[in-house]
Amino acid sequence: MSQGAAGDDGTLPPDEVAAGNTAQAQAWNGQDGQHWARRREHLEERYRRLTPRLMAAAGIRADSRVLDVGCGSGGTSLAAGRAAPEGSVLGVDLSRPMLAEARQQAAAAGLSQVTFAKGDAQIHRFADGAFDVVLSRCGVMFFADPRAAFRNLARALRPGGRLAFLCWRELRENAYLTVPFAALAPYVQLPDLGAPGEPGPFSLAAADRITALLGGAGFEEISLTALDEPMWMGTDADDAVASLTTMPMAQEMLSGVDEETGTRARAALRDAMTAHLGPDGVTLGSAAWLVTARRR
Repeated sequence: MSQGAAGDDGTLPPDEVAAGNTAQAQAWNGQDGQHWARRREHLEERYRRLTPRLMAAAGIRADSRVLDVGCGSGGTSLAAGRAAPEGSVLGVDLSRPMLAEARQQAAAAGLSQVTFAKGDAQIHRFADGAFDVVLSRCGVMFFADPRAAFRNLARALRPGGRLAFLCWRELRENAYLTVPFAALAPYVQLPDLGAPGEPGPFSLAAADRITALLGGAGFEEISLTALDEPMWMGTDADDAVASLTTMPMAQEMLSGVDEETGTRARAALRDAMTAHLGPDGVTLGSAAWLVTARRR
């Protein structure tokens, strides 16, 4: 069965960005997407405690048809492909740079049943009931209209099909951000990560909002499990600082200060990372929801 209107070259029609998602598309096709494509291996290491929890919850079978929403550079799509050698996986993302990396990784792994397409899952016209499983690793928090997005994903699932995704809980619970932010705060202007409920990394932090959105979209058996896992930041303090300060968000913060202030900010960040150095390198806490549901 077709997974949707993807062309032979894995592309989607050019109408694939909802009006409210254009800023996200621009960011992920610019510096953000280029950065995370280059840092694919580091990103997979950061998620190494969370990804196995997501994949286990997805319940992928050997012949499952899987949609990976916000697939990025393909880490979860490849994991899904290994779990579904007789099935198929379609990874969808807005970022051309990350999709290019994903395709290279799938080809290198010999996973011909894993394909990728550029598109906005909020509005893309997937074929009705085309998938057995929809999954996402922190890729569903940025929709301009989450109600429409989850309705669209429900339509793409067969009746009884399974949804599994990870999303962040409250910012204050996520030390992987609060610790570096606290170190940098005396020196730079911290970024605005969006008000509660607005598109952004913490838009789905409230459990009751998730339940309401999914229930209204046609899902049942909705379950939320709080996951508290260490996030790997680097092999040592210098590696962690280098990783953090090459992120576009950090570069924007540091670009607004003079050289001396930037040096002091980096030193404070290094001290903070040193305080969290252990046998496994630098680790900081993360707090996520593991969400599962079935389509009615």
